[in-house]
Amino acid sequence: MTIDLEQLTAWRRDLHAHPELSFAEYRTTRVVADHLRALGLAPVLLPRGTGLWCDVGPSIGTAIALRADLDALPLTEATGLPYSSTVDGVAHACGHDAHTAMLMGAAAVLAAAPPPRRVRLIFQPGEETTPGGALDVVAAGALEGVSKIFALHCAPQLEVGKLATRAGPITSSNASVTVLLRSEGGHSARPYLTGDLIHAAAVLVTGLASVLDRCLDARTATVLTWGKLVAGQVGNAIPESGELVGTLRSASHQTWATVEPVVRRAIAHLLAPYDVGHELVFVQGVPPVVNAPDCTADLIAAIESVVGLGNLAEAQQSSGGEDFAWYLEKVPGAMARLGVWDGVGERCDLHQPEFTLDERALEYGMRTFVALAHGT
Repeated sequence: MTIDLEQLTAWRRDLHAHPELSFAEYRTTRVVADHLRALGLAPVLLPRGTGLWCDVGPSIGTAIALRADLDALPLTEATGLPYSSTVDGVAHACGHDAHTAMLMGAAAVLAAAPPPRRVRLIFQPGEETTPGGALDVVAAGALEGVSKIFALHCAPQLEVGKLATRAGPITSSNASVTVLLRSEGGHSARPYLTGDLIHAAAVLVTGLASVLDRCLDARTATVLTWGKLVAGQVGNAIPESGELVGTLRSASHQTWATVEPVVRRAIAHLLAPYDVGHELVFVQGVPPVVNAPDCTADLIAAIESVVGLGNLAEAQQSSGGEDFAWYLEKVPGAMARLGVWDGVGERCDLHQPEFTLDERALEYGMRTFVALAHGT
């Protein structure tokens, strides 16, 4: 079966116009399931009711898995495209609609011309959550019998027709760090009579990052960024409570696994002189995506067969997180970045209301999935 760019674009635009948030991808799941059933495949719905997987090809032997993600972001689209989101405050600003359309296309091609090995198609919910919907997929047994897993991710940094990958880490970990502060409060003229909560918060904002810089190997590229600071109501009163929320990212799998006690000790020591109590809520996020060398070689061979080695770039490690990493805790695999910039307009990064993509990339992504399935 030939799936052309027109069909891929139609699927992608339909999904784009009807985005759904994490674990609410009911329509998207139904669209994909109906498509797979029409191909004669037998999709298996995940327990929460969103997300699914199915096999194509021989029923025996281990499988390789190809993964796409279904969910959109809580953003208001600002592209002005005729197929813009029809759902207020929800938009496919990360390219998951493209990922899904490409894997739908690969499913059609593989159903018509079965691959020599079993291939598991995974349409995952909830990638944009922490710790991520990949854990639900694993818990549902969708990796049983899988020997390798692969994924593509839209990359506006790359021109359409180019792909990028690398062996080793390609994304970073993430963890959510929330510090709840409390003191007795008081008059701003007499901070010595109470815990000066905002001063303590300021010490924590700058001090924790400095401590981590000196406690951790700089080569781990561990970065703490605060995104929220709330405390106080007026300028002449010391508040009784405050909140800091940030994200801790690292390029090192070992740092991801061991950094929480370091953070806890550092916060306690930094706040100790200020008579300000605290509670730390540390939510462990995804580990880094670490591409296995042999799987990366498989991915490079597939890319070469589709676009040629001249269009393969060396991927830089991203500071962003990707819950594809959870699969790699169980089986080896690799991810590549798929160029979606049209080469003319301004590059707009992922997770922005203006994000869009050159739909010619859909065909390159689909063909790469198919090449992986056929082992070329």
